[in-house]
Amino acid sequence: MKTKLNPSTKIYVAGHRGLVGSAIWRQLESRGFTQLIGRTHAELDLLDPVAVREFFDTEQPEVVILAAAHVGGILANNTYRGDFIYQNLQIQQNVIGESFRHGVQDLLFLGSSCIYPREAKQPITEDELLTGPLEYTNEPYAIAKIAGLKLCESLNLQYGTNYIAVMPTNLYGPNDNFHLENSHVLPAMIRKIYLSKCLGLGDWAAVRADLQKRPVAGEAGTASEAELSALLARFGIHADRIELWGSGKPLREFLWSEDMAAASLYVLEHVDFADLYPEGSKEIRNCHINIGSGRELSIRELAELIARTIGYQGKLRWDSSKPDGTMRKLCSVDKLHALGWRHSVEIEEGVARLYDWYLTH
Repeated sequence: MKTKLNPSTKIYVAGHRGLVGSAIWRQLESRGFTQLIGRTHAELDLLDPVAVREFFDTEQPEVVILAAAHVGGILANNTYRGDFIYQNLQIQQNVIGESFRHGVQDLLFLGSSCIYPREAKQPITEDELLTGPLEYTNEPYAIAKIAGLKLCESLNLQYGTNYIAVMPTNLYGPNDNFHLENSHVLPAMIRKIYLSKCLGLGDWAAVRADLQKRPVAGEAGTASEAELSALLARFGIHADRIELWGSGKPLREFLWSEDMAAASLYVLEHVDFADLYPEGSKEIRNCHINIGSGRELSIRELAELIARTIGYQGKLRWDSSKPDGTMRKLCSVDKLHALGWRHSVEIEEGVARLYDWYLTH
């Protein structure tokens, strides 16, 4: 297999402080890459086309990894629908567009498995794209990601670029978002169960330290115990129980973020666009690659796993009046396996690692 990168390749990682971007950055550094380019949001607003063009004019990256996105869980996706479609379309248009205009030949675009129809056949192959209606709660985000992968595919077909789109399943890992209002399900559960355990033990010092590190609704742990109890109760966090959204029945697949980083670099180094469709095809589509573990568990099983990992003795209560989202969303990883890559971190190990990371960061 060919290798397209070397330690002196100038690589721009958009979103290098995020969950996947930071994992990719660490892996590149560990492998001796010295020409890495990253900008925080304060340094470069990817929604600003002029700023992005000036950045590319100055830096002239050779390879681009687009891991930046406006992301959130089911509540955030459903509440801020306009933000999710507008901001993600803008980020993609600016970064992919300027990559093309500046002659970048190799680009990796990170999408999401939510691009697939709500009722897609399981496990979901890449060919299920655009075969049915999307899940309503994250439709705007999904449409933006579909547009991004089609932009990559279309530039490849018209201009011969090598812009590969990868669609990860639910990711978790170091630098995850533990915000109680807009985080994804796994880190949100870790934090809620941890805080409930602290309340149950009467460990107010731990509760205050947690809120000081990661404030909730502007509260950084300085309020009275009664006020803090009332605040946490708004998020279903009590001394004797946790209240979680939905029935707990939906099945989900999870992938450790550092596995995702490894898969991303493997694809970037070893896979060409031409490897992703049969030679001689009249209609070339669905050339993106699912990235996942191929293993699923229910949200209830996930909560129970996290509770065991944390040593939580309280009750898990489910609020079935809240939405479940898609009931099953297992991605086929046959294409990924055929290309030569498999995951290494199972969910039990990953949850323990993330809980440890949460406590120490």
